[in-house]
Amino acid sequence: MRILLTLALAAFFVGPAPAQTGAATALETAPVFERIGQIVEELSEITGFEAKRPIPHDVIKREDLKDFLEKRVREEIKPEEIRIEELLLRKFGFIPRDFDLKKTMIDLYTEQAAAFYDFHKKRLFLLESDDALMQEAALSHELAHALADQHYSLDKFLDGAGNNDDGAMARMAVMEGQATWLMSELAVRRMGQSLVDSPMMVEMMVRSVGGSADQFPVFDQAPLYLRESLIFPYTSGLRFQQEVVKRHGKRGFSEIFRNPPATTQQILHPETYFEDEKRPPPKLPRLRNGRRYAKSAEGSMGEFDFAVLLRQYAAEEDVRRIAPSWRTAKYRLLEHKKDDHAVLIHASTWENEEVARDFFERYRTILEGKWERFSVERETADEIAGEGDDGLFVVRIDGSAVYAVEGMRSPDELGRWPKR
Repeated sequence: MRILLTLALAAFFVGPAPAQTGAATALETAPVFERIGQIVEELSEITGFEAKRPIPHDVIKREDLKDFLEKRVREEIKPEEIRIEELLLRKFGFIPRDFDLKKTMIDLYTEQAAAFYDFHKKRLFLLESDDALMQEAALSHELAHALADQHYSLDKFLDGAGNNDDGAMARMAVMEGQATWLMSELAVRRMGQSLVDSPMMVEMMVRSVGGSADQFPVFDQAPLYLRESLIFPYTSGLRFQQEVVKRHGKRGFSEIFRNPPATTQQILHPETYFEDEKRPPPKLPRLRNGRRYAKSAEGSMGEFDFAVLLRQYAAEEDVRRIAPSWRTAKYRLLEHKKDDHAVLIHASTWENEEVARDFFERYRTILEGKWERFSVERETADEIAGEGDDGLFVVRIDGSAVYAVEGMRSPDELGRWPKR
C-alpha cells in the first residue's frame, strides 16, 4: 500500500511557495545555493556523514513539477501496480470507490513540495520561491538526504522492506524523520540551542511540520489515509530520531540505517525498537476454491494502518486504547481469474484477548462505515457474518487473533481457519 509514497523522491513538504513576481530568479547563483558547502559541513559534523562527492542541485518551477512527477510515475510504476493498490485501499476502506490515486498523489506532491532529492539521479531540486528562510530549511533537509544517500543508498534502503508494507512506512519515517530532525537542529543551533536538550523544542517542530500541510485544498480534500501517510514520516519520524539520538548520540544517525525499525509501532514507540522483539506474522484463513483466484497482493499492516482505520470509522479514544496493543497483521488480496471479483483476507494479533475482543467489536463499526450496504446474517460471541458492498464477509476472533474474509460470493468459498 505504499507504491506511490516511495517514488524515489525524498521530499520536503511545506506547501506551495509564494508566487513569483517578474522574471524567475536563477537560483543556481542565488545565496541559498552558495551556502551548500557550509550546510554540508554542519550536517557532517552532527552525523559523521562526510560528503564523498559534490551534490548536484537545480531549481524547478512548480508548473514543471507536475510533468516531472508524471514522467517519473510512467518510468517507475506500472499501471497494473497502481490499479492493484487502488483496489486494495478501496477494499480496506481507505479511499472511496472511483478514486484516482495516481492523480491525487501527483497533485499532492505538486501542491505540497518545496524541495526534493531524486535519489535515483542523485540530484537535489528546490522549488522557486521568494521565501529565503523556507528555501534554506528545504535545502538543509534535502542535503541531509543526499549525505545519507552517499553512505546508505536510499533506494536500496527502501527496497529492503520487501513486501512488508508496514516496514516500508517505517523506513520512510527513518529517512524523512532524520532529515527533518537535522533541518530543525540546524535552525535551533543558530539560536544557541539543541533539540537533544529540549523535548519542548522537538514538539514545537513537530507541530510546525504537521500543521503546515492542512492549509491547502488538495491536501484538505484527500482521504484521511493519504494525509496521514504523507505527514507520518516527518512528524513521528522526527520524534523517533530524537529518541535514537538521545540513546546513541552521533552513532544513532547511522544505526537506524544499519538496523532499521521493522514496524511503524517501533517508530511510534521507540522503546519497542530498542527491545527489538521479533514477532512472526499470523496465518491467514483460506478459500476452499482458491485455485480460481490469483494472488494480486500480499503484505503487512501495522499500528499506523489500524490507527488510521479506527480514526476514520470509530473514535479517537478507540485509537488510543486499541492501536498501541497491535502485535502483528497480514493481508492477502485475491482476484478471480475469470471475472471482476476480489476477496480481501486479513489477520491481526493483539497484546491479549481483551484488546483483541475490543478490536473485533469495533471492526463491525468499521465495516458499517466503509460500506453503503451492510447486513448481519449470523452473529455469535466469536463470529459475525453477513453481506456488504463487495459480497459476503465473515469476521472471527480466536484468543488474541482476529480474522476477516471479505468479498466472497458464497459461504461455500470459505475454507479452513488458521489453527492457533
